[in-house]
Amino acid sequence: MDNLEEGYRVPVKFRDGEDYHLAEIISKKVVNGETKYYIHYEAFNKRLDEWVEESRMKLDEIQGPKKIDTKTPVKGQGHPFSRPCSPAGDVLQCSTPTPSQMKRGPPTKKKKLEEKLVHKALAVNVSHIDVTPIPSPNIPVSDSQDVEDSLPSAPRQTGSMSAHHDTDVVTRMKNVELIEIGKYRIRPWYFSPYPQELTELPVLYLCEYCLKYLKSRTCLKHHLSKCLLLHPPGNEIYRQGNISFFEIDGRKHKSYAQNLCLLAKLFLDHKTLYYDTDPFLFYVMCEFDSRGHHILGYFSKEKESSEDYNVACILTLPQIQRKGYGKLLIEFSYELSKVEGKTGSPEKPLSDLGLLSYRSYWSQTILEIIMGLKPNEPGERPAITINEISEVTSIKREDVISTLQHLNLISYFKGQYVLTLSKETRDSHAKSMSRRKIRIDSKALHWQPKDWSKRGKW
Repeated sequence: MDNLEEGYRVPVKFRDGEDYHLAEIISKKVVNGETKYYIHYEAFNKRLDEWVEESRMKLDEIQGPKKIDTKTPVKGQGHPFSRPCSPAGDVLQCSTPTPSQMKRGPPTKKKKLEEKLVHKALAVNVSHIDVTPIPSPNIPVSDSQDVEDSLPSAPRQTGSMSAHHDTDVVTRMKNVELIEIGKYRIRPWYFSPYPQELTELPVLYLCEYCLKYLKSRTCLKHHLSKCLLLHPPGNEIYRQGNISFFEIDGRKHKSYAQNLCLLAKLFLDHKTLYYDTDPFLFYVMCEFDSRGHHILGYFSKEKESSEDYNVACILTLPQIQRKGYGKLLIEFSYELSKVEGKTGSPEKPLSDLGLLSYRSYWSQTILEIIMGLKPNEPGERPAITINEISEVTSIKREDVISTLQHLNLISYFKGQYVLTLSKETRDSHAKSMSRRKIRIDSKALHWQPKDWSKRGKW
């Protein structure tokens, strides 16, 4: 249809459903005489963006481009929870709420709608992830020549990540159709700056040990016959059961760090890549068996952070999400902060999935502390301060306060701040903790923090 141009909006039917949702046209192309449109579903995360045909559109309900209001000031990202804070040193008394104290206003209609859209987007997204086990490569190499030599190198703008606001049409569009890593094929969610020659292929192949990218299964098999790694480079600093963590220095292992960031960018939209990995440490979580260590996820952190960030980027790969590994990564980052004797917080802004994971971890950890409190004297109510919670958990004070407010646990009563734990909150916490099967054992961590301010150029 000639009048369907970039910026126009039209209702589009979801790939695995019957519902239509308003979508913005980002780009279009002609394939075998048929026009396809790259669309973004409004009110949904970009991971659901896709190429569609006109047959899935309601062409009689086309809308023009959105009008941009230049007079309204743009609000900053700020903290993920923007409620007012109470004084950090106030003593919080824990009590069982009375019926009058438990009367709180219901969530607003706007809040309910936002949560419904988020959960609906996540539910739809799960059905769109293509995570299919595949057999190990078993294709003979027909030529003894090094098939990797002809591969293009990655662009120089690769490496660690920082927050960004995406305005480039090219980076708004997914450029990799499928990746194959280990025994899985995964459909990426976002753009990542792999070499263009490889993004035009139906599948991008990755070595699951060194994360090198290759153009075919034959190249992958040839590479695996020479790859000396069976685990990430760097030092193994934690092992418990079949889970290991490796610490990788972005300066010493630059190639691996850059490949890791390229992989992560396929599933992280709120960050952009830049070249220098030297100022970062990468902590890679692996599951090991007789074949080697298989990457599950990672987080990175600055060697020196002026704002006490203990995580710069964090990711669990899609094939192992919703199994508790995200919280394990977060718990490990705070375990490192405890060894350092610091409080920490993740770099903002967080992705939607990252925010959900951190909010859940903070809630469980803080409730675990509060519910384990004992009164100092018989007949007294147990008491604790915000600072004490922060010191015990290494969670930054601002995150402790915002979590208590998010859970509606903190209230002002008779001149002091009081924590009220309802039976519903206790039961919900017990249920969520029963599902948390894997935890970090501090005794299995063998790591000493370095003072990077005294190490010159790291």
